[in-house]
Amino acid sequence: MKILAIGNSFSQDATRYLQEVSASAGEPLFVRNLYIGGCSLEQHANNIKSNAPAYDYEIDAVGTRKISIPEALTLEDWDYITVQQVSGRSGKPETFEPYLSFILDTVRTACPKAEILFHRTWAYEIGSGHPNFAAYNRSQMDMYGSIVAATTEMAKKHNIRVIPTGDFIQLLRNTPPFDFKNGGMSLCRDNFHLSLDYGRYAAAICWFKFFTGKSAQDVTFVPENTYFSCTSAIKKAADLYL
Repeated sequence: MKILAIGNSFSQDATRYLQEVSASAGEPLFVRNLYIGGCSLEQHANNIKSNAPAYDYEIDAVGTRKISIPEALTLEDWDYITVQQVSGRSGKPETFEPYLSFILDTVRTACPKAEILFHRTWAYEIGSGHPNFAAYNRSQMDMYGSIVAATTEMAKKHNIRVIPTGDFIQLLRNTPPFDFKNGGMSLCRDNFHLSLDYGRYAAAICWFKFFTGKSAQDVTFVPENTYFSCTSAIKKAADLYL
């Protein structure tokens, strides 16, 4: 199964451990990420029009070379191609169009057999100083609700499925290990990107469940320097709720 993410640092977070997670469960996934930090749907659309080789073609969050979206679409027989909005605009549906429609048309023309998916990203951490947090009243729940509403509207309009990473991260934030407001660990490393250990692992488990339908208990890989109780809590929650 071959997956291409057209994204930014949030798809980098989500795909960092996905190949290792899936391989350890006997369900290897071929995963590549197109990375430009802070890249919006508008910028993706403009880069397609200019055929700009502006993206890092990433394997496990490590860039291998510069590439354009049109070239990347031809490199493999992709089974799935994911798209997403930049985090600060992810709950603002008025920022999606006309750029998303143009991107979807481009992908469908180049890869007619691939299923296009939308990556629902996560809300910022409580107390985040990110400048775009102000657009959501600096409220994690306001931002999360806006993301869900915007992506639900978009998915219905375009008849595409949504990868629920943001939902899973929000769910985990209400479990004891990751209840940041009550003394638990944050799933973010800087109040908006996912933490390099549990946050990225949780996203990978979410994607693994989405693409394979297998139990998270089949996954034996865990990142270095993590606690068994915490990685187990992530896997248990995934099987209960995803």
